[in-house]
Amino acid sequence: MADYDRRNGGPRGGYNNNRKRHDDEHDRRPQRRRYEEPLHLKVRKQLLGVAESPLKRTDEEISSIAKLVVDNYDDEGIRRQFFDLSLQIVVEQPFKIPFVAAILIVINPQKPEVAQEILTRAAKAIQEYLEAGHWREVKLVLRFLACLQGLLEEDGVFPLLEELFSRAVDLQTASSEDSLGLELVKIILLTIPYAMASSATGFEERALALLDKTDIIASTPHALEALVNPYPGNDEGDAQEPQSIINLLQKQLQGEAGQSWKLACIPRPWNVRKEEDTTDTAVASKKHALPEINIPSPVAPGPRPMLPEIYFSVYADQDIETVPSTSDVASSILRDSLVDTINILDCNRNATAKFLIDLDCYFSAETFVKRATQFDKLRNVEEGRSTWKPEDVAVDAVFSQLLQLPMAEHKLVYYHSVLTEACKIAPAAIAPSLGRAIRWLYKNVDGMDLELVYRFMDWFSHHLSNFGFTWKWTEWVDDVQLPLIHPKKAFMMGALEKEIRLSFAARIRGTLPEPYQPLISEAKEKDTPDFKYSSDRKHSILVGLEPTKLISKEMPYSEPAKEILRLLRAKAPDTDLQSPLSTIEETAESLGVTDPLVPSTDAYVTAICFLGSKSLSHVLSQIERCKDRLLSIGAKSELARRQIITSVMDYWHEKPGIGVNVVDKLLNYTILTPISVVLWALSDQLGKGEGLVLSHVFEMVSSTVTKVTNRVRQIVVARNQPGLPGDQVAILDETLSKERDEMGKLFAVIEDGLVGVAGGSVDDMAESADQDLKGEAMLRGWGGRWLRVFRRKMAVEEAWVQETMSFVVQVVDASGLEIAVEQNGNGEAVGDGAGEEMSEDEALAGIL
Repeated sequence: MADYDRRNGGPRGGYNNNRKRHDDEHDRRPQRRRYEEPLHLKVRKQLLGVAESPLKRTDEEISSIAKLVVDNYDDEGIRRQFFDLSLQIVVEQPFKIPFVAAILIVINPQKPEVAQEILTRAAKAIQEYLEAGHWREVKLVLRFLACLQGLLEEDGVFPLLEELFSRAVDLQTASSEDSLGLELVKIILLTIPYAMASSATGFEERALALLDKTDIIASTPHALEALVNPYPGNDEGDAQEPQSIINLLQKQLQGEAGQSWKLACIPRPWNVRKEEDTTDTAVASKKHALPEINIPSPVAPGPRPMLPEIYFSVYADQDIETVPSTSDVASSILRDSLVDTINILDCNRNATAKFLIDLDCYFSAETFVKRATQFDKLRNVEEGRSTWKPEDVAVDAVFSQLLQLPMAEHKLVYYHSVLTEACKIAPAAIAPSLGRAIRWLYKNVDGMDLELVYRFMDWFSHHLSNFGFTWKWTEWVDDVQLPLIHPKKAFMMGALEKEIRLSFAARIRGTLPEPYQPLISEAKEKDTPDFKYSSDRKHSILVGLEPTKLISKEMPYSEPAKEILRLLRAKAPDTDLQSPLSTIEETAESLGVTDPLVPSTDAYVTAICFLGSKSLSHVLSQIERCKDRLLSIGAKSELARRQIITSVMDYWHEKPGIGVNVVDKLLNYTILTPISVVLWALSDQLGKGEGLVLSHVFEMVSSTVTKVTNRVRQIVVARNQPGLPGDQVAILDETLSKERDEMGKLFAVIEDGLVGVAGGSVDDMAESADQDLKGEAMLRGWGGRWLRVFRRKMAVEEAWVQETMSFVVQVVDASGLEIAVEQNGNGEAVGDGAGEEMSEDEALAGIL
């Protein structure tokens, strides 16, 4: 057998191994046909990836794309792909605008018709954006044209900028509180640097003349500017002067003009390989006329509200400069490109985070230090070289949007997710930057605008939940001993409460050092709170701002309350509930209770909360079943209606976030009214002002106000829809008038409730026997911070309604001529000289 195996190759392989080696050397298998990527897809892939990789030379990428387009220009697929994608990149990926322009500049000497076609398409696009009021897109296309200034005949984009300025003057002359005019000036100022950094020369005088004009508008503070200051300060006088973005940009460009327009951070990819260019000079200098672009008069306000912008940075006062200072124009140029990228790509947080990480690829090589450079190592950087960290600049831009006043452009959770994804992609670079940002924000939480404090709190707790709830709490351990009304202690308590919402109490306690342990009571670990009427045992209730205590309290209504619970659990008919409810009311009347409906409501709502405590769907099911009776309670007594809120929040006092959620659902069912919620928070539970310290109280009032203001906005948008019949317009006008009145009443109630605390004249504070001057000063500070937030909300809503309703309609008179008639916020025509034009000098004089 062994001989047979050896003779035939056997298990050792023998002959078969020789055959295998022979086949390897002379492979007879048919070769797979090599796949050739279609040229139009190759162009698309290279154009989308231009400048993205730090491992590739950008000049080689640009030359490769240009050569591919020129050599295959007869291919319709390539032409269509290149033309469409180039302009799409311009309005969707602002970082790449200079590089797309550089490709055109390289192509132009060989195929000037390519640049002409792109210019035609760009002019058509910007015309559409102007008519629709899409001002961000107008700015980006103008930036693209400014980068192509060297290809444009005569003055290029400057006449267009001059015309934009004349529209801004018209708007500012009509109203000093106008914000759209400021937006137009900002667009002009952000376009000038790219025109001056382009391949064109000799436009210094035009730029300076334009800057002299914009200075009039840019240096004038807006009426709402003080209200959107992120750091208004506290009673100790720590207020910071708000730095308007447009005013900063104006000063920065004036300083840059004095330095011969260095603009060091802007990339100049159009300067590549000039020394190798042997193209005939006449062909290379082929220039194109900018197609006609008509700026509408008046300009469209657009879908997004325009409000004054304040420059915000979380790395402002470091001993080493890791972001550009506000005196450097790079701070505005980098911030603008970053903010546009973040807000445009809200559909894809992963792509946004990748762009932020690769920020240094899109600007000049000497703009930033190497990625993930440790902060301490920046001290060793040579003098004269940049110490700007790309991750700090990127994180700073995200926080500027997350903490933007009066409102962020997108839902706040989007900015949360961008920071989370960036931290996952490059933890070594982003995590230390976030740590320094958190420490700076916490250090300044005393003087920060209250609305921003709660935004910071929401993000902080949410971010920790994505990374195991880990934080160096020992750094803040000294603040554990602060009084509960201190802003830093209030932030700490609110953040822990929100962490518990995102997890559970036992886990959060396990992440905290020993000094923090008492801040989370054992009662918070209970999933379902007890039904307080079930026995005469002790039950926990919230006493002021102190941690919950066990208090022995006799329940005179326990038997009928337990009967209500039994009937609700058995899904008995509503009529069966009347008997135990009447028993409670009779007992209450005998005890001298002013409104007997209040204790019966407490028993009824507490039973609903107990039965619905398993989940949100359970409580919604209970509310739906009991909706009619709950509605009737509010109709009978305003005190009983507010008792509904008291009962809900008392039941969930260990987990107030759930209570706030339930109250929000009761508002949706119209069981509660917005004014009842505000009165409960700012009257019933106010005390000396301690209620203002609790984060869930602010959350409840703020969400209630948002519901009311959103209702007004929806009606305004519906009323302004074109083509509505007159009868529908009349109905919407009447509804809008009522809703605006209700909104005004709501803000008046808030004002009345807060003025007393801010002025120290609230009854409980004035009658207090133990005068704690420092504590009362803190409470007055809380009142002032609340007032500031809601006064701003009122001012913003009124300004938005007025600006949206004050639009210009075209009226055709008997002779067939169109006359522009301006309407005020009530839809009435105003202005004697409607349609008349004012000279630029007269308009400027009016502003001055």
